[in-house]
Amino acid sequence: MSLSSAPDLMVHTAPLYDRVKSVIPSIEWPAFAEDIDAILELKRERDAVILAHNYQTPEIFHCVADIVGDSLALAREAMKVDAKVIVLAGVHFMAETAKLLNPAKRVLIPDLDAGCSLAASITAADVRLLRQRYPGVPVVTYVNTSAAVKAESDICCTSGNARKIVEGLGVPKVIMLPDEYLAQNIAAETGVEIVTWAGHCEVHERFSAADIKQLRAGHPGIVVLAHPECPPEVVAVSDFTGSTAAMIDYVGKEKPARVVLVTECSMSDNVAVQHPDIEFVRPCNLCPHMKQITLPKIRHALETMQHEVTIDPAVAAPARRAVERMLEFR
Repeated sequence: MSLSSAPDLMVHTAPLYDRVKSVIPSIEWPAFAEDIDAILELKRERDAVILAHNYQTPEIFHCVADIVGDSLALAREAMKVDAKVIVLAGVHFMAETAKLLNPAKRVLIPDLDAGCSLAASITAADVRLLRQRYPGVPVVTYVNTSAAVKAESDICCTSGNARKIVEGLGVPKVIMLPDEYLAQNIAAETGVEIVTWAGHCEVHERFSAADIKQLRAGHPGIVVLAHPECPPEVVAVSDFTGSTAAMIDYVGKEKPARVVLVTECSMSDNVAVQHPDIEFVRPCNLCPHMKQITLPKIRHALETMQHEVTIDPAVAAPARRAVERMLEFR
């Protein structure tokens, strides 16, 4: 797509490199520049926007994405998109959610193998069985699930609004799926009885309280921010727990001198770009699914208009209701 010579390309993309030079060595930039330049042109040609999750790498997050954020932010912003095409730089359930909220738009995911251990941990049939076991108990389903699972649910939630939704239902007992640790952490915060499911995020479940203790010993004064998908014992020894968006807000408002984000490690790079004066300690657990999304794959998706996300209308209608009900909670 890009016909620029290498020197011209470096000059042309220099402003973009300025955004990420603190986290991407200059020797690596030429490997990204051509794809970035081509993607920007393809977006114009295709009338496309790119939505990128906070776990995407900096060259995607800061250089080609139009909208960035956590699952909740991407869900909200997806509804405001005017472009004809949405490219979801994230995992498959996020692309499905974008399609649910934009049924008339073309939604692409650059790699069909960009899955999620949480989404893979539960099926629609599992939800139906739980409803039989706990009749009348509302089902709150994490957005990290397939559209088919969402369709069997009463309402969806994200890590950013899970507490508000569980409390807002005004009932003593809920079924919360599929992240066991998130459910346990929300139960501890709310006092609501929660029926859990044994699903875990393969990134967050690897963190332990011993890891936090070691971080504090090796980095005196460090502020520990943990994602609520972490085990409860990790949350218990952290200074703050919240969604990726809440972590970003905390860093921006509190300006800790030294901080660790106990979550997928690409996020630290993305936040560090905005806060060069803060020391970020990186306990690097990478999400193998998020890392399936690369600049070449985004470029290929726009060149070929693949892979398009489709959802059976019979599934889409109830799944959309569960997501829209979630978005009513502010």
